[in-house]
Amino acid sequence: MSLPRRKHGQDVVPARVTAHWVVMTAVLIAIGVALTVQGYLHHLAGIGNDSVPAGGSASAVPDAVTHGGPLVDSRGGTVRTVGPPDRTLALTFDDGPDPEWTPKILDVLETHHVHATFFVVGSAVLDHPELVERMIADGDEVGVHTLTHADLGSAPAWRQQLEVQGDQEVIAGITGRAATLMRPPYSSENDAVTNGTWTAMQAAANQGYLTVLTTKDSEDWQRPGVATIEKNLTPSGPQGQVLLMHDGGGDREQSVAALDASLTSFAGQGFRVTTVGEAVGIASMRDATMAEQLSGAAFVWGLRLSDWVVTAISWALVVAGVVTFIRAVLVTGFAARHRRAARRAQTPGRRGTAPIRPEVTEPVTVIVPAYNESAGIEAAVRSIAASNHPVEIIVVDDGSTDGTADLAEALGLPNVRVVRKENGGKPSALNAGLGLASHEIVVMVDGDTVFEPDTVRALIQPFADPRIGAISGNTKIANRGGILGAWQHVEYVVGFNLDRRLFDIAECMPTVPGAIGAFRRDALLRVGGVSDDTLAEDTDLTMSLCRDGWRVVYQDNARAWTEAPASLGALWKQRYRWCYGTLQAMWKHRGAVFQGGQAGKLGRRGLGYLLVLQVLLPLFAPIVDVFAIYGLIFLDPVRIALLWLAFLLVQFLMAAYAFRLDKERFGPLWTLPLQQFVYRQLMYLVVIQSVVTALAGVHLRWHRMERYGSLRVPPPQTQR
Repeated sequence: MSLPRRKHGQDVVPARVTAHWVVMTAVLIAIGVALTVQGYLHHLAGIGNDSVPAGGSASAVPDAVTHGGPLVDSRGGTVRTVGPPDRTLALTFDDGPDPEWTPKILDVLETHHVHATFFVVGSAVLDHPELVERMIADGDEVGVHTLTHADLGSAPAWRQQLEVQGDQEVIAGITGRAATLMRPPYSSENDAVTNGTWTAMQAAANQGYLTVLTTKDSEDWQRPGVATIEKNLTPSGPQGQVLLMHDGGGDREQSVAALDASLTSFAGQGFRVTTVGEAVGIASMRDATMAEQLSGAAFVWGLRLSDWVVTAISWALVVAGVVTFIRAVLVTGFAARHRRAARRAQTPGRRGTAPIRPEVTEPVTVIVPAYNESAGIEAAVRSIAASNHPVEIIVVDDGSTDGTADLAEALGLPNVRVVRKENGGKPSALNAGLGLASHEIVVMVDGDTVFEPDTVRALIQPFADPRIGAISGNTKIANRGGILGAWQHVEYVVGFNLDRRLFDIAECMPTVPGAIGAFRRDALLRVGGVSDDTLAEDTDLTMSLCRDGWRVVYQDNARAWTEAPASLGALWKQRYRWCYGTLQAMWKHRGAVFQGGQAGKLGRRGLGYLLVLQVLLPLFAPIVDVFAIYGLIFLDPVRIALLWLAFLLVQFLMAAYAFRLDKERFGPLWTLPLQQFVYRQLMYLVVIQSVVTALAGVHLRWHRMERYGSLRVPPPQTQR
C-alpha cells in the first residue's frame, strides 16, 4: 500500500475512485441481497401450525378436483385425478426434514420395510441435506413443499413460482434428482381446495408438477395423543388412501410412536403401504439434467453463501457492539481520570497532587497561516492580540488574493507582524513563521479561529514539565446555530475532546489540531518542522513529535473558537481531507508500532485506536444500517428498536458527561437522535471514500473551506 503525497493543484483522478466506488456499492448490494435472501428463507414464512386456512371461495375449482382423487394432474389444461387402488396406502410426510424427528421416522420405515413420500421444505433441506440424500438412498420419494412453507393460495404469482421452483432447485442441486410431485402447504382434502389454491396448483402444473392432496389427515401437528393419531390414520374400508403425517415443524414424538404402531396394524390388516408414485403407478422422480443440476448447485451455493455472509455479519455486529461499549467505558473512565488529574494540578497542597511546578510566564510566538482568510482574519488576530499573556503574532500570508494581508496590516497592532510569501501550502506557511519566531514556545492557530483572553496562558502551562513537547487546546464551534452546526458542536465536544482526554492519559495523542496547538520550538526543529507529506499536517507533526520521544497532552481549559462548515458539501470536503490525511499519517508512521517509549505508545495505542474506531468501524457502519433495515423487516422490529434505543442511550450518556466536563449547556443534545440518520452516514461515507481513494493511489488536492465571517472576538470569561 502506498499513499501519495500532496501535490498542490493536482486534481483527483475520478475514474479510479469511481471504479472503487462501484466495487464498494456492489459489495453493499450483495450484502443487501444476502440479507434479503436469508430474511425471506428464515423469517418471512415458517413451519409451524399446518392447519388449513379457514374460508375462501371454491367457485373456480372444477368439480373434477373437488370430487376427484387426491393426485391432481391439470397439465395441458385438462384436469385428471386419480387415487391409490384398494388396500393401498400412500404414506406422505410434510414439513421436513427435521434433524431430530426425520431420522427416527426413517428408522421406523426401514424397520417395517416401508417406503414413503416426503414433501420437503427447501430451507430445511439446505440446513440438513444429508437427510434428503438418505431418503432417496432408502428408496423413498421426495416431493416439493415450497421453499419456505409459504401459503401458495394467498401468494402472488411471482412468489408462487419462486417457492415451487426454488424448492426444486434445492432438491436438484443436492440430490441430482428432480421431483414431479408437489403439495401446497396448508392443503388438505380435495373438497377443501379454494380458488387461490387451485390457481397455485394450475401454475405448478404449467411447470410440470402433479399436485398431491390428502384423504386421511393424521392431524399429528396438533399433538392430540398417539391413540388419536392412530385412529385418524386408520382406513374405514378397503379404499386406497393418501395418508398425511409430519416429520418437521415441531415436536413429532407422538408421530413417531403412532407411525410404528400404525404400520404394524396396517400389515395385520393386509394393507400395502408405499409411496405416492408406486401407489398410482407413475415415476415421481427423475434424474435431473445437467443444466438442472448446475442451476440447482449454483442456487444452493448462493443460498449457503448468503447464510455465511449473514452469520459473519452477525458475529461482526456482536464484536462491533462490544468494541463500541468498551470505547464508551474507556473514554468516560479516562475522561474522569483526566479531570481528577487536572483538579489536583490546579489545587496545590491536596493529598496526591503532583509536584508543584512554576507557572510558565515566558512570551509566546503565535503563527497564523492565512490563505484568503479575509472573512475572519481580523477577528482572529484581534482576539490573539488581546491575550493576557505576552505574545508575538506572525501572520503568514500564503499568496492570498482577497486582501488578507492588507486587512491584517491595517489593524496597526504593535505586536503583529505580517509576512507575505508565494503560495506554497499551509506547511510552507507554518515553517516560514517558525523560521521567524522569536520565542521558544510557539502556538499555531488557523486563520479562522479566535482565542479567549486567557487561552494562550492556559494552553502553555503544561510546558512546566520538560518532557512535554506539544499541547492540544480545546476547540469549540463558533457557528453552532442550526442543526448542522449543532451536530458539529456535539461531535467536537464528545467525539474529539473525550478522545483527547483518553489519548492524554494513555500518552498516545495522535493529533494537535491546527486550530489551537502549542509546541516547543526546538522540538519542532528536531523533527524537521512541519512536513507536507500528508494533507493532515497537524496529525503528521504530532506523530513525528511522539516518535521523537516527546509527550503530547491536552489542556481542556484552553479554548479556541473556530468556524465550522455551514453546508453538507463543505463539511464533506473538510472531513474528506482530514480523514485522507489521517490515513496518510497513519501509514507514514506505521513503524511506531514496533518502537519503544513514546513512539511505541503512539503506535500500539494511538494508531490501534484510530484504526479500529475511526477506520474499521466506520467501514462496517453501512452494513450495520443495512442489517438494521433487515431486522425491522424480517426480525422483531420491537427488539431492533430497543437495541437502537439502548445504543442511543449509551451515546446520550457519553455526550451528557462530555458536555458536563466542558461546562456546556445540554440543549444541543436533542439533535443526537437525528444525528444517527444523516450526519453519521455522511461521516462513514467520508471514511469509505478516503480509504478507497488511498487504496486507489489517487492524489487528493487541498480542499479549502469556505469562510462565512461568523467569528467575533470573545469577551473575557465567555459564557457558552
